Amino acid sequence: MTQPASASTSTETPDAPTLAAFQAAKGFMPVDEGLALYAAATDAATALRLPLLEVGTYCGRSTVLLAAAARAAGTVAVTVDHHRGSEEQQPGWEYHDPEVVDPEVGLMDTLPTFRRTLHAAGLEDHVIAVVGRSPQVAAVWGGPVGLVFIDGGHTDEHATADYEGWAPHLAPGGLLVIHDVFPDPADGGQAPYRVYRRALASGAFTEVSVTGSLRVLRREPGADASS
Repeated sequence: MTQPASASTSTETPDAPTLAAFQAAKGFMPVDEGLALYAAATDAATALRLPLLEVGTYCGRSTVLLAAAARAAGTVAVTVDHHRGSEEQQPGWEYHDPEVVDPEVGLMDTLPTFRRTLHAAGLEDHVIAVVGRSPQVAAVWGGPVGLVFIDGGHTDEHATADYEGWAPHLAPGGLLVIHDVFPDPADGGQAPYRVYRRALASGAFTEVSVTGSLRVLRREPGADASS
């Protein structure tokens, strides 16, 4: 049986309008990590021609990069978020932004800002935005994806649920990308780091690249990604 194509590291970079849209968007990903994400997305999209899946849309900063890579390869980016903000984005916490609070209901709502981000980037036709909670969406998802980018809630409960929900949908040879991986607790929360270590320990993934807090892993053909 022919093995599926594998995504590999790339030196591809986004064009100037895409990079400008990424930098203009609300969000927390630094440029070097964004470039690494774009390279991974380009590799996965080109090699596998499958959807690129993002958990944690926020205002679309990283979605712009996934969508641009998907557009170039003739596939689509899918981004999943309930748009009410993760734990650290709630009022009184470090990453809270009052500009994305819905004044009528008093809750965060990043969906309108996200839509403006995509419109400004000219990428609306290349993204499927799913408004919902990641485990529920993963439970009804019906096909393989070429990339899973985990950048949602940073508690153990949420990061683990994202991994357990979406890793089994990742095609052999596809890429698992995890953001905010901090080996030193002094640098940040440990939930994404624990998910990263779990993925490596499973034997289903090998590390492709490290850029800042961004880790790119490849799913090995024939390996069970459900553990």
